[in-house]
Amino acid sequence: MSIPFFTPGNDPGPDFAELLRRTGAPEPPTAVPQAAIADLRIPHGTTVVAIRYADGVVMAGDRRATAGNWISHKSMEKVFAADRWSGVAIAGAAGPAIEMVKLFQLQLEHYEKVEGEPLSLEGKANQLSGMVRSNLPAAMQGLAVVPLFAGYDRRRAEGRLFEYDVTGGRYEEQAYATSGSGGMHAATVVKLGYREAADRDTTVDLAFRALLTAAEEDSATGGADPVRGIWPIIATIDREGFAGLSDDELAERYARLSQEVRP
Repeated sequence: MSIPFFTPGNDPGPDFAELLRRTGAPEPPTAVPQAAIADLRIPHGTTVVAIRYADGVVMAGDRRATAGNWISHKSMEKVFAADRWSGVAIAGAAGPAIEMVKLFQLQLEHYEKVEGEPLSLEGKANQLSGMVRSNLPAAMQGLAVVPLFAGYDRRRAEGRLFEYDVTGGRYEEQAYATSGSGGMHAATVVKLGYREAADRDTTVDLAFRALLTAAEEDSATGGADPVRGIWPIIATIDREGFAGLSDDELAERYARLSQEVRP
């Protein structure tokens, strides 16, 4: 495959999606026939949480994917690094959500290579908003994708987080945000336990506790599974960048927190 060349007036610049269009790459269908969806069991991601703390943001998600009343996957990834200083947590139709994340990661990498510096956190949030909006025709037919986006804003030296609706509406939250079928239960736990400018460990515990409680109240949300070694995905984003918690650390926290949430 040869490298494409563009004239100055036709250069797509740092827009990766436009680059694909200019090179004739096939675009995914914007809608799926309703009759076809009715015959499919489409995996959906469920509960994700993002919480600000003193030095950044914690993002967390359970591991269960459901297709109707079936558990289609027990260890799905729902929290991804978008780039070094930002992350995306997905809820909704699993296939379109993962595809959206991969395209978003490529867009940010492409922009940085072309411009020589990373896109601002505000710009990243706007890019993801456009991707969610472009998925609206599919969302109207049951393939909705509703992500959370968070990152460390190096210009402001603070963590920031954003939530979206299916139309691509982007809303910055000052404390926390949740999405997915268990989001209401998780939000209640976070609301009661949230403290402004809390430290990392306190906020990680709060996110973990929110997911454990959501799993008790929502059948589509998966709890921790110590027998299989399946733990929620939890990551922090601060001035050092995106960092996921290890399974060993999560196992230690679960042993302590499970005693606190036990009725």
